[in-house]
Amino acid sequence: MNMRWLRYWAPALVWAAIISVMSTRYFGSGYTSRFILPVLHWLMPNAGLANLLEMHTYIRKSAHLIEYGVFTILFMHGLRAGRSGWRWTWVTATMLAVACYAALDEFHQAFVPGRGASVWDVALDFSGGMAAMLVLWFWTLRSGARGRN
Repeated sequence: MNMRWLRYWAPALVWAAIISVMSTRYFGSGYTSRFILPVLHWLMPNAGLANLLEMHTYIRKSAHLIEYGVFTILFMHGLRAGRSGWRWTWVTATMLAVACYAALDEFHQAFVPGRGASVWDVALDFSGGMAAMLVLWFWTLRSGARGRN
């Protein structure tokens, strides 16, 4: 295997595997609540159970944004393969890959006990990817302007 290819694509492939692991039953709401709710209760001892459960949901949904934001950055890194600049073909390919992987991930969850598939989660995953892409775009613009000075 070409080591140059591996250097650029290994992070995205490893992160995709991490996303897949996080789609198992061990990262379902019933399992994560065993860890997250006690921490939230410790941080906010006066919060009611309904508030803690709502915060647990927000934390879990934020994880979608973060994990697919990271995936977007790593996938774009693989596509760029050390090249500088900005190409809309890279953006299109990356966002298509993010959408497909998010849909595949949710499809997988439809067959996992204790998990379920959700079109809304695919939209949330894609939103995390879009947010990361915007950050990359602004970063590239800023870096390009700084490089010309």
